Amino acid sequence: MATTTPKLKTAVMQYLDEDGIQGSLDLHTQAKKEFIGVFNDKILKPRNLDYKLQFTSPTGTSVVESAIKLARKVTQRKRVVAFTNGYHGMTGTALGLTGNKDNRQAVLDNYIDRLPYDGYFPKLNSLDLFRQLLEDRSSGFELPAAVILETIQGEGGINVASQEWLKQVRALTKEKGILLIIDDVQAGCGRAGDFFSFEDAGINPDLVCLSKSLSGFGYPLSLLLMSRQLDCWSPGEDNGTFRGNSLAMVTATSAINTFWSDDRLTEKMKADETFISQTLVRFQTEFPELIKEVKGRGMMYGIEFYNPSVAKALTQVCFDKRLIVERCGNEDQVVKLFPPLNIAREDLLKGLNLMRQGIQEVAIKQSDRESAVHIGLVE
Repeated sequence: MATTTPKLKTAVMQYLDEDGIQGSLDLHTQAKKEFIGVFNDKILKPRNLDYKLQFTSPTGTSVVESAIKLARKVTQRKRVVAFTNGYHGMTGTALGLTGNKDNRQAVLDNYIDRLPYDGYFPKLNSLDLFRQLLEDRSSGFELPAAVILETIQGEGGINVASQEWLKQVRALTKEKGILLIIDDVQAGCGRAGDFFSFEDAGINPDLVCLSKSLSGFGYPLSLLLMSRQLDCWSPGEDNGTFRGNSLAMVTATSAINTFWSDDRLTEKMKADETFISQTLVRFQTEFPELIKEVKGRGMMYGIEFYNPSVAKALTQVCFDKRLIVERCGNEDQVVKLFPPLNIAREDLLKGLNLMRQGIQEVAIKQSDRESAVHIGLVE
């Protein structure tokens, strides 16, 4: 555990000791006031961003639901464009936006259109297709209320959209009067290297969805950022019981003060990203028969294997070595690396070494099996 983490625990204990308000619904509290002030002063203003803040129900899928609900209310249009391999949550509209068939169910939002993500078709710019559909009066494609996307698709396979593609998305949506929603639930709060994953592309979305690590301490907290002119909610129109998670706001405030008051964390992550990238590329060079591609950005990387069974075997081998890694991608062929943003270099090195050992063990088992098949011992 990094030496700065106890500050968040201390903030919680102090708040509890002082009998701070716990459940507050959508009402105001001192904890909320302090979080809003710190978030504006240390996150939004230094980035020249001017958003209104809405505390939605506290899960990632909840903030996506609120974003779509607001976009439809503002534009008075129903349809929403999502992308191949996108993941936006497991409820209602959010599940409809999600692409993976293993997640989707029979009852889904019927007003979702899907386009190819950047690089889905190597020789096709999906935005040329999008423009053609929008401008052809016979395409049958209705003008959508919003476009929602992840700048880095986490569950979809660590697919990283290019800066140029993201800029084109922003330009096209602005030209056509379509709201742009960035789902930063997984890639935001520093995971992509900057606090927001879209900073690298220099774009300003209309709405931004934040959750997951926002509280900095594992407490559920979600936040919808919206351009000021979009706030057309009537009182109580989008409310909920658990939107006043005071402990999450307390730890989120402490996390921002601790990690985002200067550039030290950002600089550390840049150095760690270089180290991770170079190490994984060496893995690919060492095991070219297994590893198809290394991809990612910031502290969000993936190793894509040719055979999904290799990725599955690797996660089990790593688990046996007390290292937890997950799989993602359309066939679970990508092993994800999501180390803590403040991880010590020695711990990062240890984890990567364990992963290399795991790949080597899987490679040996794979080679032994292929040899056995070759001589007819197994089918």
